[in-house]
Amino acid sequence: MEGGSNSDMKERMERQKGVNPKIEPFVPKKGYDPRELKSWAKRTGFVSTTFSGETERGGGHSRRDFDNGRDLNVSSNENVGFDLERGVNKTETVSPKIELDPILGRARNRGVEIEPISGSNDEGLRNGRGKGRGRGENLGRRTEMEPILRGHNEERKDARNENGNDGDSANGAVNGNGNGHIAQAATPVTEVPRKDDGNVDEEVGMGIYPDCEDPSYGGWHQSPRMKCGLRENPGVVPLMFYGLQHYLSLAGSLIFIPLITVPTMGGSDKDTADVVSTVLLVSGLTTILHSYFGTRLPLVQGSSFVYLAPALVIMNSEEYRNLADHKFRYIMRELQGAIIVGSIFQSFLGYSGLMSLFLRLVNPVVVAPTVAAVGLAFFSYGFPQAGSCVEISLPQILLILIFTLYLGGISIFGYRVFRIYAVPVSVMIIWAYAFFLTAGGAYNFKGCNPDIPNSNILIDACQKHANTMRHCRTDVSNAMRTAAWVRIPYPFQWGVPTFRLRTSIIMVIVSLVASIDSIGSYHSTAIRINLKPPTPGIVSRGIGLEGFCSVLAGLWGTGTGATTLTENVHTINATKVANRRAVQLGAVLLILFSFVGKIGAILASIPQALAAAVLCFTWALIVALGLSTLQYTTNASSRNIIIVGVSLFFGLSVPAYFQQYAPETGLILPGYLVPYAAASNGPVHTGNAQFNFAMNALLSLNMVVTLLVAFVLDNTVPGSRQERGVYAWSKAEDIMTDPSSLLDYSLPSRVARCFHWAKCVGT
Repeated sequence: MEGGSNSDMKERMERQKGVNPKIEPFVPKKGYDPRELKSWAKRTGFVSTTFSGETERGGGHSRRDFDNGRDLNVSSNENVGFDLERGVNKTETVSPKIELDPILGRARNRGVEIEPISGSNDEGLRNGRGKGRGRGENLGRRTEMEPILRGHNEERKDARNENGNDGDSANGAVNGNGNGHIAQAATPVTEVPRKDDGNVDEEVGMGIYPDCEDPSYGGWHQSPRMKCGLRENPGVVPLMFYGLQHYLSLAGSLIFIPLITVPTMGGSDKDTADVVSTVLLVSGLTTILHSYFGTRLPLVQGSSFVYLAPALVIMNSEEYRNLADHKFRYIMRELQGAIIVGSIFQSFLGYSGLMSLFLRLVNPVVVAPTVAAVGLAFFSYGFPQAGSCVEISLPQILLILIFTLYLGGISIFGYRVFRIYAVPVSVMIIWAYAFFLTAGGAYNFKGCNPDIPNSNILIDACQKHANTMRHCRTDVSNAMRTAAWVRIPYPFQWGVPTFRLRTSIIMVIVSLVASIDSIGSYHSTAIRINLKPPTPGIVSRGIGLEGFCSVLAGLWGTGTGATTLTENVHTINATKVANRRAVQLGAVLLILFSFVGKIGAILASIPQALAAAVLCFTWALIVALGLSTLQYTTNASSRNIIIVGVSLFFGLSVPAYFQQYAPETGLILPGYLVPYAAASNGPVHTGNAQFNFAMNALLSLNMVVTLLVAFVLDNTVPGSRQERGVYAWSKAEDIMTDPSSLLDYSLPSRVARCFHWAKCVGT
């Protein structure tokens, strides 16, 4: 056995015990003789440590390069973080700015040289220098350092020539092994600062979990740096700008739901304008409440698409089809009562702490297909409605896609205008285009009256043009003429809510779907803005407050519940703004806008085909955001693939089976509303008519069937936590050990004192 073997074993044992092995420095008598280096390595028993990140690409220098005395740099894949003089101590934090000038000896057969270990994770990550630095980027940095290192090498050689073998140990430490691998430590050099480039977002300013924490999905997904963080205060003007920007990017979700629901309920143009104003008011109020008393994440609350499909089912029930007088108010009051009951259940689920238990059963494999089914539920409504005026809707869809996909990377004054304002800018352009078509007489038909579209049904020659005039013309709506300048929405403005068992059962189940949607948004948003995930108690608090906010929506009469909008994640990613004050200030502006009746009237005047085209993009975005949740799971797992595929397939196929039981509705309702008319004629028949209606309605909803299938399969089919991508929520003990770790979720101090006893809601 060679002499170095015992020393090798001894050194490893010392390293495991935390003892730094003492290695005498190697100082050559003259030049660099590989045989002399090998002799020194055997005598001292030094064996190089295999560092993470070694590749064949990093080594393999020939002996000829060594003999020629070339100054070879360490592979640029890693930062240096060890001291050869004191030995390797993996638990010690070493500055990542130290550079080594290796002197290579005989290479191993596998062609790997001694590579430097990356700097301490704690130190490196705090300075924003992760392991993910690109090779080309480090190559440029190495080029900048070469003149400095070369100067230090020459000074070191001169000092050795003067002092013989008594060179300074700080500059003469050598690393080697029995095979002749040797690396000499250079004098620490101050790192040349690099200019920020386009990839600075991936390197600087990221708060990352410490090494001791193990996210369940296998790796912490680092997010780009935010332009405005959660608690930053850049000033009133920037905050106002960021707030308006945030809400404008969510315009498609905030204002277009009333353009669908009110005409379906038989409401007038003035009713549409009033409901739009009410939606703006409730959205502003609930967003402020959530930012103070909910999870406190910068999430906009508003009319959710989760409630839109069940609302359409209730609107198209058989008893309302032939109702003529006050149809809008009758349907709105029944929707209000159902939303209030379902929201009370959701609030109880959150504030009672039951949601903390329910969270154990909700994982990305359940959330992804459920949220995707929310968007897919409107595939039969989207383009059939938009296609009623293709000369407007088709350019609108194409323009949004061009702005978001082709021009999204263009920056104007530091802002990606086309990506952030894709919806409002494209709507204004196409709306102006539609106005010119209307003014130019493109929709003028002989003998047809554009001012009274309903009168055209009475004239045989105008019947075929009535639908085109109603969906394409920009002057059809009389909301601007009838709406008041100042109108303050108030509770029970449509009358006292009506409470019925059949609709209440539907909304209770729908509130569960809305809660699962919000759970995915909470987790994704926390990841995006580099916060620790909230605790189950904080999630319960957020769900409980969302239930309370939906009660407010039911009292004011928006037609849908108020929950966290799924599109928040896309907006934060596009704007790079995740500021709580900006969202609050934007919510205040939204409330002020709701008091101006003409603003609601302007929004209500948007042509229906144009609104449907925007919603086609919005619903497709919801599908994509839902499926993106699968990034936290093992994507290649056949288990997950089968569960998601089966859930989505049956989520589309089972409702289609229930919808075929209402063939006569095609003679009464437009084709795009027929899928929502199955509740009154479905195959479920029991002794209770209200139970029949509720079950037929629920099983005709894509998102409910998808949730049921995914929930059962994910919680019964075996799979590891990593494979399932189980959400890594923070623990309540983290607040006790490190109160600052979850400070961003903490309630205001005065409120926290009142609820200090409520441990189940993460106060």
